[in-house]
Amino acid sequence: MGIEVLLNDAIVSSNHTVCIVGGARVHADTISYVLPLVERFIAADSGADHLLASGITPAAVVGDMDSISKSARATFSDLVHHIPEQDTTDFEKTLSRVDAPVVLALGFTGGRMDHTLAVLNVLARYRDRAVILLDETDLCFVIPQGETRVDAPVGTRMSLMPLADCRVSVKGLRWSFEDQDMHPIGFISSSNEVVGEVVVQAEGPLLVTLPVAHLSSALQAVVRA
Repeated sequence: MGIEVLLNDAIVSSNHTVCIVGGARVHADTISYVLPLVERFIAADSGADHLLASGITPAAVVGDMDSISKSARATFSDLVHHIPEQDTTDFEKTLSRVDAPVVLALGFTGGRMDHTLAVLNVLARYRDRAVILLDETDLCFVIPQGETRVDAPVGTRMSLMPLADCRVSVKGLRWSFEDQDMHPIGFISSSNEVVGEVVVQAEGPLLVTLPVAHLSSALQAVVRA
């Protein structure tokens, strides 16, 4: 179901970090938090309403347009890219048409559970993209294949959640392990704790979660990768 991302398919292109905003719960403080870090915002369908309320004009509004308000659609009418097919979510429609080195995504958690699970499905299938999903509490990102370093302060809560079969080695956590088989219905590492520089070696889509206060650590991790 995934879309192959081609440069000539891009609706928005940037050499800097961008942010996709969805229609689920978004705190104004979270938008303010990421504002200094991003060059452009892109709305996924009703994410346009959050940007309108924040006084931000998106670079584009992408999706099937089944939930955007009339006022937001009218305000951003020249920026709307209506993609009616129903084989992909609005998040995937948007992500697959954004060409940027790092993508932050907010407004995709805290609402319907099936929507959140669908977003995690997209993160697993687009694991070669540097995408960080965040809300007012936590953030998560998928570790690329190979070695990734995460420079988070000692005492930071960190969890490792496999989105499919994974073989993982990790050091720098209170409960580290080596060549461990991980699976969504098998071994996971929840509420672990940083005790030093974290080095993760992963084969397979492994999700890392951190408190949102450590967004800079996540950005360094995905950029290094």
